[in-house]
Amino acid sequence: MYTVAQLIGGVWGAGGEEGELVVHDPADGSPVSSAPVATADVVGKAVEAAREVEAEWAGTAPAERAAALHRAADAVEAVTDELAAAVTAEMGKPLADARGGVEAGIGTLRQYAELGPVRGGRTLHGGHHALDFMVPQPRGVVAAITPWNDPVAVSCGLLGAALVTGNVVVYKPSERTPAAGWLLARALDSALPPGVLSLVTGGAETGAALAAQPVDVVAHVGSTATGRAIAASAARTGAKVLLENGGSDPLIVDADVDPIWAAREAATGAFANAGQICVAVERIYVHRDVADDFVAALVKRASELRMGPGRDPATELGPLVDRRHRDHVHGQVTAAVAQGARILTGGTLPDGPGAFYPATVVADCRHDMPLVRDETFGPVAPVVVVDSFSEALRCAADSPYGLAATVLTGSMSHAHRAWRELPVGTVKVNAVFGGAPGGAAHPRRGSGQGFGYGPELLDEFTATKAVHIEAPGRGHW
Repeated sequence: MYTVAQLIGGVWGAGGEEGELVVHDPADGSPVSSAPVATADVVGKAVEAAREVEAEWAGTAPAERAAALHRAADAVEAVTDELAAAVTAEMGKPLADARGGVEAGIGTLRQYAELGPVRGGRTLHGGHHALDFMVPQPRGVVAAITPWNDPVAVSCGLLGAALVTGNVVVYKPSERTPAAGWLLARALDSALPPGVLSLVTGGAETGAALAAQPVDVVAHVGSTATGRAIAASAARTGAKVLLENGGSDPLIVDADVDPIWAAREAATGAFANAGQICVAVERIYVHRDVADDFVAALVKRASELRMGPGRDPATELGPLVDRRHRDHVHGQVTAAVAQGARILTGGTLPDGPGAFYPATVVADCRHDMPLVRDETFGPVAPVVVVDSFSEALRCAADSPYGLAATVLTGSMSHAHRAWRELPVGTVKVNAVFGGAPGGAAHPRRGSGQGFGYGPELLDEFTATKAVHIEAPGRGHW
């Protein structure tokens, strides 16, 4: 069992607590990790301690900060297996996928270590007697509040970008994966100057206390409801807010594609990580001409997935993060059935321990059902049959979210219509996952604001200052 400690002002085990949270393995219910619950007072002390080293880290040469981040990536790489095992134990992800998340995080740290020193300002062409330039500077103290579904990869993105640009960070990992956050923070801290990174643990109240502190940036990846609460707090403190929040990402299946191939893509998008991915396929609009064959193939694939604990190498579908979340997922499915939808496979609560939920395909769905419109975040594929590509586009665009969308089509004109018309940050054509390294997008509507990932994230953590210099009396120096 992991026993998590907090890091404040360079001291491990610092800070008081008002309780303890215990995380249980979602595969069998056994206790996995325990972590202190930081009080608002402890959170305030962590921010104060960060302020004490803010100027020194900001004044460190960019190349030195980058070298420290490279060493930090080496330290994380050295504990890859331990980090992956903790992720699997705490949130259930199959071990190979958990390891892939750690490796992605290491790659992100290295990417930002390379990009950080070469991103600068620009010189302006003003009067010959003056010098004008624009220069990016660190914003100061960053509060990073990260999710449980891919805890290492997401945290490495936010922490790496913030640190290499000269900010100091107070890091709060999800209460569902505190050991993963603690192991990551230990590795990073071993390569950084004392105090540059702090770690506080706890639940929603700890996160709210951190967001309410007088920090300079609050960066949050997680639910839309939490993101809105953070934005409200930041409006009072004046902090910049970076949010990548929930979504209900659509998949459009056009009339001219192979329905068997389309079903494989849909299954990958809907069932990977048990559907617990921000850009998972949450609703499917399939053209009537291919609907029957598509649904049959999707049901076949869903029923074939091997469900089991994440530590079993044969597992394809791990458990949901906990039973509370499973109740949410199952509640949406049963509500859809009460509204006229049909479960074609899955949709039942398995006997035995853990938070398992089978891959589920729901037919006869309507666009106005909560299962379709709201975020489910589980291995559920609701299918809506449409009569035209235009109808599919209208339905896909009609959402309170705007994170991502996927379109499967053989028509180049339909592909171009989709990326132009869909009000989302990312559009993928003929692949549910993938994309070139360094891609960055602005989520829209309830899905957040600000760049997530990519080189542009470095700009989000800096503030640009314009400078104008003249010699006194318009003379010479």
